[in-house]
Amino acid sequence: MRLVQLTVPTGKRETILEALDDREIDYVLTDEESNRGYTAVVYFPLPNAAVEPVLDELQDAGVDEDAYTVVVDAETVVSRRFETLKEEYENGDVETDRISRQELQSEADSLTPTFAVYSIMTVISAVVATAGLFLDSPAVVVGSMVIAPLIGPALGLSVGSVIDDEELFRESLYYQILGILLAIAAAAVFAWTVRMTNIVPPGLNLSEVGEISERLAPDLLSLAIALGAGVAGIISIATGTAVALVGVMIAAALIPPAAAAGIAIAWGQPSAAIGSTALVFVNVLSVNLAGLVTLWWAGYRPENLFSLGETEQRVRRRVLGLAVIVLVFAVFLGAISYSSYTVSTFEQNAREETATVLSQEEFEAYQMLEFEVVMDENYPFLGPERVVITVGGPPGEAPPELADRLHERINRHTEEEVAVEIRYVGLVER
Repeated sequence: MRLVQLTVPTGKRETILEALDDREIDYVLTDEESNRGYTAVVYFPLPNAAVEPVLDELQDAGVDEDAYTVVVDAETVVSRRFETLKEEYENGDVETDRISRQELQSEADSLTPTFAVYSIMTVISAVVATAGLFLDSPAVVVGSMVIAPLIGPALGLSVGSVIDDEELFRESLYYQILGILLAIAAAAVFAWTVRMTNIVPPGLNLSEVGEISERLAPDLLSLAIALGAGVAGIISIATGTAVALVGVMIAAALIPPAAAAGIAIAWGQPSAAIGSTALVFVNVLSVNLAGLVTLWWAGYRPENLFSLGETEQRVRRRVLGLAVIVLVFAVFLGAISYSSYTVSTFEQNAREETATVLSQEEFEAYQMLEFEVVMDENYPFLGPERVVITVGGPPGEAPPELADRLHERINRHTEEEVAVEIRYVGLVER
């Protein structure tokens, strides 16, 4: 429910009151004595779904943007006429629960902080995320998402497109590009500082840190996260619910991958930064694509109906352009996913071959203690570099034919030869 406070321009008093009476809207009228071109202030409650059509009708009646119109939340309205009005406008579809176009535009503006605050908070969130990745701490990484100010620009671009507010669109686009560059640069500088001051071990292998390695070789599931964040973000802002929590979700799609890209750059591994940088871009594009489609589906249109056709064409072009770019990135992520699948399949087959060889009669005195596939560092398309098998058996040395047999059978499942390393542990019975 909303309470609308509207200043009545001189000469429009009767027109506005007649419009409210025709819709059977309860209102309270107070005289205005400020001598600023207004004769009164009218207060009236409205269901959420009625705000946009009523304000549009009043604007047609002569209430221009120079008049003050304030829309605030109303906790409770006790009125039979209000209940009738509610039944008239609320029909159970998605447009019933959404806020008005006017409120949506105001909300999108308010979610984007000033340039200075946005820059500072983006840098801080990137630094915190980088520290969390080094610590391999999911809790710290989540904390970095909470302070990231990304939801405003991420959603403002979609809002500006569908309501024909090109200024909001351009500002949001600028903020998003700036945010990505700032986050990666801040992460790279911080990671380089950490490396040079030996705060982390000098020989740190990025692939051995789980929170980092999973973002250096992202898979296709990352696309689902970004699309879900975009849809959820738009729905939350359009219904006025849980905007802050969805902001964390959007930051989850952008800040940690940007921090991982910065770490890879600081470690002098630009190829390792390819996957995480691609993940950042596919995520931000997917958020905007999902936002555009969701807003248009929710029924938002420009205020000026004469610009509807032009706006619709513009939205279609942007949706198509974003969809094509996202599809290209999706193919790239799909290739990474397929690479991960082949590695997993190889590991499973190699493990089974090892068990099969050790189950043979001539090797029945031996058993597999540990099995590990060591990956190369050809990010983002990782492959097996060597297989390390720890075998236990009678004191002494493992028979040479065991290593040969394992090498032969394991390499049946890979196109490029993989080294097989046997570590033998003598077992003594007591």
